[in-house]
Amino acid sequence: MKIAIQLSESLEDYLEVILNLEQAKKVARAKDIADKMGVQRGSVTSALKSLKDKKLINYEPYSFITLTPKGKNLAQEITRRHGILRDFLFNVLQVDEETADSTACRMEHAIDSKSLEMLLSFFDYIYECPRTGKDWIEAFLNYCSAGKRDWEKCEQCIEDCKARHKQPRT
Repeated sequence: MKIAIQLSESLEDYLEVILNLEQAKKVARAKDIADKMGVQRGSVTSALKSLKDKKLINYEPYSFITLTPKGKNLAQEITRRHGILRDFLFNVLQVDEETADSTACRMEHAIDSKSLEMLLSFFDYIYECPRTGKDWIEAFLNYCSAGKRDWEKCEQCIEDCKARHKQPRT
């Protein structure tokens, strides 16, 4: 679902945190948001006012914060983008978990929906195509660690792929 609203990276991060807090505690509080984001409460108050003005949250000072339906849809889309990017970085490129998460957080704000869908299709392809799979990813990692192509391993990989391809899929 495409939601036609432009937000700063910071406000998108606030929506994502509010969604996480709602899922964990049913509501969010300014103090919890500040703690989770590592920011001052004054910054949270300013962001909450902006999100309220955009009709993305229900908020009154000193009360609980909840997402509006529009805010929830947007927060879920931001969280989805983050998850796809984090999973690709961690599971496919084998970037360590902390780096994958922080990099995905930066990337989620910039990636357009077409590129994200193509990345998701590529991610699915890696695990579905009989020419790819876990051993393909392992071969990629070996290639990265070696720093050069080992033609003997390439030939063996091709033979393994041919053998796998001849077997009926279950």
